[in-house]
Amino acid sequence: MNTRFNAAFTALLAAALFGATTPLAKTLLGTLSPFMVAGLFYLGSGLGLAATIVVQRLKRSAHERQNESRIQVVEIPWLLGAILAGGVAGPALLMLGLSTTPAATSSLLLNLEGVFTAVIAWVVFRENVDLQVFLGMVAIVGGGVLLSWHPGAAGVPLGALLIVGACACWAIDNNLTRKVSTNDAMVIACLKGLVAGSVNLLIALLLGAHLPSVGKTAAAMLTGFAGYGVSLVLFVVALRNLGTARTGAYFSVAPLFGVALSLILWPEMPSLLFWAAAALMALGVWLHLRERHEHAHTHDTLEHNHRHRHDEHHQHVHDFPWDGKEPHTHAHRHEPVTHKHPHFPDIHHRHSH
Repeated sequence: MNTRFNAAFTALLAAALFGATTPLAKTLLGTLSPFMVAGLFYLGSGLGLAATIVVQRLKRSAHERQNESRIQVVEIPWLLGAILAGGVAGPALLMLGLSTTPAATSSLLLNLEGVFTAVIAWVVFRENVDLQVFLGMVAIVGGGVLLSWHPGAAGVPLGALLIVGACACWAIDNNLTRKVSTNDAMVIACLKGLVAGSVNLLIALLLGAHLPSVGKTAAAMLTGFAGYGVSLVLFVVALRNLGTARTGAYFSVAPLFGVALSLILWPEMPSLLFWAAAALMALGVWLHLRERHEHAHTHDTLEHNHRHRHDEHHQHVHDFPWDGKEPHTHAHRHEPVTHKHPHFPDIHHRHSH
């Protein structure tokens, strides 16, 4: 099933780009305040994606622009909730927690984001899960714990609690973003970046921080564009095709990419814990890739707008001249149908079990 591997690759690429920002941030911005770093990264992602969106729309025909997917009024609360939770509250709680918590403890606690994301998806939004997917999640999180394990490290309870709160905020963000994932992923990521970047930058300036040199500012924003912007676009696309828990599990591999890049930038012999973590994460990814969830299910009537091809779920006629180009974007209607095939909890398979 090519869709499965394409969606998994999208999520893993998002994780790789995001994971790479940690060692790159160390080389670029070691002397800046955490809020300034977050602000420049987010703002770089928002502005970079905004420029990309403008260029793309200039290239589109008037008909293509007319049929673009647009965020609906009923979806705005979901998007605002995601932005506030993941772009404002999450980074703020993390920065406050880091100020009183050892780095080793913080790294361990940050592995909770994937756990919280999956639990919310399974319990609150009733996303289906089987034993294989659950074990894959456990293996990936276990690898993350090993990757950041430093024996003897301990944290201040309050700081640790704040970091746990940050993880919960990002988990909420991931699940709320799923509710708007049928829309243009680039627009969603752009809005998140602009709002989160502005808020974090304002906090940094109010706390007395100053903008770095032009060179460092540009480097930080470019890093943010790739590691936060492009990564988030890919993450939203993966949410659309895989569901929240599975995307969150793949994304939890991000620290492995960060450590791997660190070993390239600052060569040293990887520890046994690194190889053990890599093996556990590889096992988790393999278990997810082997998933084959198949049963008879019914699609209810559904109307929405997203980029698609005319496959077994998109058998509709067009009320406009169509040149046969695929994939394309326009509002379309799904009629009720019952069938059986392998599937994920994507935007067309959010049925109960």
